[in-house]
Amino acid sequence: QVRLVESGGGLVQPGGSLRLSCAASRSIFSVYAMNWYRQAPGKQRELVATIISNGSIYYSHSVKGRFTISTDNAEHTMYLHINSLKPAYPAVYSCNAQGPGGEYWGQGTEVTVSS
Repeated sequence: QVRLVESGGGLVQPGGSLRLSCAASRSIFSVYAMNWYRQAPGKQRELVATIISNGSIYYSHSVKGRFTISTDNAEHTMYLHINSLKPAYPAVYSCNAQGPGGEYWGQGTEVTVSS
């Protein structure tokens, strides 16, 4: 079993930056693919970034160049750095782990972009 806990969401002004964290209950990054998803009100959840154990990283077209995904193995924590936030980005961001033990989700952290 893996527990994932997100943090770092909140209210941000347009153009601002934010760092989201996803803390895992144990070391899993060497065998699990780690993902960040977001879901805006009234829209389907979308995958925005993935990082796997060999260091390969994927970004969706809509966030490439603005979002940065990373992991800290010692802290069992994954991050999502979000830059140049736009009003179109308000959403609940969730982390997800996929691997030998199955698939796990965090509870999500809400990001609101407003002046």
